[in-house]
Amino acid sequence: MTTSSKEKKIVVIGGGTGTYTVLKALREHPVYLSAIISMADDGGSTGVLREEFGILPTGDVRRALVALSRHPDDRLAKLFTYRFKEGGVSGHSVGNLIITALERIYGSFEEALNEASQILAVERGEVIPVTLSNVRLFAQLEDGSIIKGETNIDVPKHDGEMRVEKVWLEPKAKINPRAIKAIREAHLIVMGPGDIYTSVIPNLLVRGIPEAIRQTRAKKIYVCNLMTKYGETHGFVAQDFVTILEEYLGEEVLDMILLNTGRPSIPLLRKYRNEKAFFVDPFFPKAPGSKKPKIIQTSLIRTGDLIRHDPKKLAELILKRI
Repeated sequence: MTTSSKEKKIVVIGGGTGTYTVLKALREHPVYLSAIISMADDGGSTGVLREEFGILPTGDVRRALVALSRHPDDRLAKLFTYRFKEGGVSGHSVGNLIITALERIYGSFEEALNEASQILAVERGEVIPVTLSNVRLFAQLEDGSIIKGETNIDVPKHDGEMRVEKVWLEPKAKINPRAIKAIREAHLIVMGPGDIYTSVIPNLLVRGIPEAIRQTRAKKIYVCNLMTKYGETHGFVAQDFVTILEEYLGEEVLDMILLNTGRPSIPLLRKYRNEKAFFVDPFFPKAPGSKKPKIIQTSLIRTGDLIRHDPKKLAELILKRI
C-alpha cells in the first residue's frame, strides 16, 4: 500500500458504522485514506474472540478494511461481512474469524491486518489501530457510578437518561506510531459520524492523538450524527456532540462541522423511536465573533429503510475542503 507524493491524504478517525460510511463515500475518489480506529470494542463476536484468544478488537478494523476493499470480485467482501446465525459459531462474523486466524498464524495483530488488506485488495488506503494496547473503555455517569466496557456504555444496563460525565481507558494506552505519522502527513482529517463516547472519543483518550490533531495544518471536519442513542447520547442536539468533542480536543480546533437538516419519513422515525433512537436536532448557535468552525447545514440523509448519511453528498462536501 503505497501513496504518491502528489496524492491527497485523508485521515478518518472513529470506528463503527460512521467510519465505514465515510470510507465508502471517499473510496472511489483519487485520495489516500487512512482509517484510525478506536480499539475498545468488546461486544458480540469481537468480545468473544477477545476473551478466548486475547486478540485486539477485530470488528471495527474489519469493517474499515471492507469499506476500503477494491477487489474486483465482491464475494470476498461479502465473505468478510457474513455473520453466522446458528450453531457453535452463531453471532460470529467470518471476517473476525479470519483476522483472528491470521493473527495466530503471523504472530501480531498488525501483520494480520496487513494480510487481510492484501486479501481484500486495499490499494489506496490503510487501517491503523490507534493503539496496540489491550485496553477497555470505562465511563462515569452523573451519579458517580462506573460502567466497564464499551458494550455496556453503548447498550446501557442503567437508566439511559443519565448522562455520561467522562470516559477513560484502562490500562494506559500506548499510541501506535503509525497513527501519529498519518495525522502529521494528512491534508484533511475527518472525525465522525459515530457514537461519540464509544467510537470517536476513545481515539482521543490515547495520549498524543489530540496533540497531533491540534498541531497539524490539515483541515479538520466533524460529521455530526443523524440519530441519538438511548443511554450514551439520549436527548442530544448537534451542539452537544460538538461540545463533548471539544472537551477532549480543544476549542476552535475544528474547521468545519457538517450538520444534517433533512428529515426522514415519519414511519421510519417511528420505527427508530420504538428502539429508543431519536433524530438529532441540528441546533448549533455559534458564539458571537467566532471564526471557527464553519457550519454547513444541509440535507445529508440517504433514502432507504435505514437512516444513514448519503455517501455522495458526504464525499462532495468533504472533498471540497482539500
